[in-house]
Amino acid sequence: MQIKTAARRKQESMDFLHSKGIKTMEHLPQIEENHEVTLQTKEAVAKRAIALCVVAVRGECIGAGDMDWKEILDLQTMITERYNAQTFFTPNEISFLMDDAMDLHAATQFSWRYECLNVMLWALSFVGELTFPNNICDVANIVKIIQNHANFDDFLSAAVLRDKEQILDQADLIYRYNWACVDARINNEQMDTIQPGIVAERHHALNWLISYCEQPWDDITTDT
Repeated sequence: MQIKTAARRKQESMDFLHSKGIKTMEHLPQIEENHEVTLQTKEAVAKRAIALCVVAVRGECIGAGDMDWKEILDLQTMITERYNAQTFFTPNEISFLMDDAMDLHAATQFSWRYECLNVMLWALSFVGELTFPNNICDVANIVKIIQNHANFDDFLSAAVLRDKEQILDQADLIYRYNWACVDARINNEQMDTIQPGIVAERHHALNWLISYCEQPWDDITTDT
């Protein structure tokens, strides 16, 4: 596969956004060159996917309000034990999983992690494409992908980490999507074409995948 320059990748992203009627900024910098980026390993991405599934499911269940506390804990425990995932969580995730207060605000924030999970499953080739960010991901389908594997080794064996070029293409594109969302917010303009929440979650996930500034998951920034 031919390696793109960062400048070419930037231009392709801008051309695509123009075709969708989304505002861009010519002087927004390009992201790193291919040789400057170290991707997360397949195993790290797989572990992150499982952790995201657990916290997103918990967030969704709390937010829905139609399950009792024991049901939520049983579901959380079932996924964690199937994948032997006790060490996969970040400090912020552990705090959420251990909190008995059922904080609805925190639950809402973590339920958005389905969008990050969707990116991880795309990076592992379980999801075919990252679609235009105007509709939330197919939650039932991505949870089913996790459910279809017996354990972590089975899940990892089935995964195929996408090549760096594909991941960098998406990282550059989401960077420019996010700039459009921030620009609209600053200028009090309605963003009807895309959903800023989806864009923000994807940007977080893709920045982690490309080891942006070597930041850990909880500290990822989505600079524009």
